[in-house]
Amino acid sequence: MTTIGLIGGMSWESTAVYYRLLNEGVRARLGGLHSADIMLHSLDFGPIAEMQARGDWEAAGDVLADSARRLEQAGAGCIVLCTNTMHKLADRITGATRVPFLHLADVTAKAIKRSPSRRPLLLATRFTMEQDFYRDRLRAFGVDAMVPDAAQRGDVHRIIYEELCRGVIEPASKARYLDIVAEAAGQGADGVILGCTEITLLVSQADFAIPVFDTTVLHVEAALDALVESASAAA
Repeated sequence: MTTIGLIGGMSWESTAVYYRLLNEGVRARLGGLHSADIMLHSLDFGPIAEMQARGDWEAAGDVLADSARRLEQAGAGCIVLCTNTMHKLADRITGATRVPFLHLADVTAKAIKRSPSRRPLLLATRFTMEQDFYRDRLRAFGVDAMVPDAAQRGDVHRIIYEELCRGVIEPASKARYLDIVAEAAGQGADGVILGCTEITLLVSQADFAIPVFDTTVLHVEAALDALVESASAAA
């Protein structure tokens, strides 16, 4: 089985979900006592969040490139970055390593294209909603994602950083997310992208009538496909 290299810690709350889902997935697919062959480099999110806030993406890219190199040198056969926002720096990872990199936005776009949804609402950090790196990647697959208005984006972002990244789940925040999606649905949104790994801690498909694209689950499924494929080839 290929050793999967996880770059996590941004935040560790969602990285723990990745770890659990990967192991549950391998057990479900291979049975018995099988679990995922994982290397995890969990970064300190505090300094990185400060880099994000001041727009120092160059320094953040240095951190991710170093992490990816260390995982590759330790024997990882592929790299998974356990955060949506930091995919802004995916090129820094692919430029620093030779092993395959599973891009979260590509995985998400392919899932949307397999569904009836064509104009989903993107819920994510302000960086992901307002900058072009993520939505442009979706557009390359023919997916034109909507984003909330400025006030709503502020609330979505605040809830992520002040609550979800700290393991805090507030009913009022969930209600706010539901209201934002309901308004977007009235304006033509036909799906919801949970475009921040922590959002899956707050809402899920059970909360909506329109399709939900949980990027964490989709990313894990793509990684599992690669892991099981490598295990089958080795057998």
